[in-house]
Amino acid sequence: MSDSIEAELSAQPVRVPPPRPVPRPSALRPRALHDLRGGRGAAALHYPSQDLLVVSGLPGSGKSTLLRRSVRARVIDSQQVREEYAARLPRWLPYALYRPFVRLSHYRRLRRALLAGGPLAVHDCGAVPWVRYWLARSAARQGRRLHLVLLEASSAEAREGQLARGQTVSAYAFARHCRAASRLRTRLAGTGAPPAECASVVVLDRAAARRLGEIAFVAA
Repeated sequence: MSDSIEAELSAQPVRVPPPRPVPRPSALRPRALHDLRGGRGAAALHYPSQDLLVVSGLPGSGKSTLLRRSVRARVIDSQQVREEYAARLPRWLPYALYRPFVRLSHYRRLRRALLAGGPLAVHDCGAVPWVRYWLARSAARQGRRLHLVLLEASSAEAREGQLARGQTVSAYAFARHCRAASRLRTRLAGTGAPPAECASVVVLDRAAARRLGEIAFVAA
């Protein structure tokens, strides 16, 4: 009898308890103005699957670093274009001489990526607001929305970031960037809401940016 019982038991499927779900990082789905500075950071930002994201901030604030480390989608970064040009040109050639070609190549890539559709993250210095307006209008025509992540850094921190990467901008250009960033900060502080062209804005300081491990575009 023991043999028959053992055979019966061995014939029965072994019931393995289901695995416990692995906790996902706390994800924020931005829908308004979210100020995550001062320790109020999120581990992840999740956006609708077909929307666009602009990452803006002063030169040296860490935009390219954040895009490379965190974004799970196609990225259009003018810094990448600059590095590609620099690799092909003599090292003694000043960036100012070929900057117009870098910008033109960047905007061409950006236009092609927009027309291709799908989620997209874009590096934006913020000094020329028309780029954000153009992206917003293009997204709206496709039934998509534009979101903004603003990296906050002091001018000293941004300068340190430029030195660390070995690429600096002129005093004139940096002052122009600072003025544009100041206007945007004033606008956000005055309204307490995203600009009309943006569905959401997330403001990060360096600590919040370091904590942010994922920027993804997911289905609702």
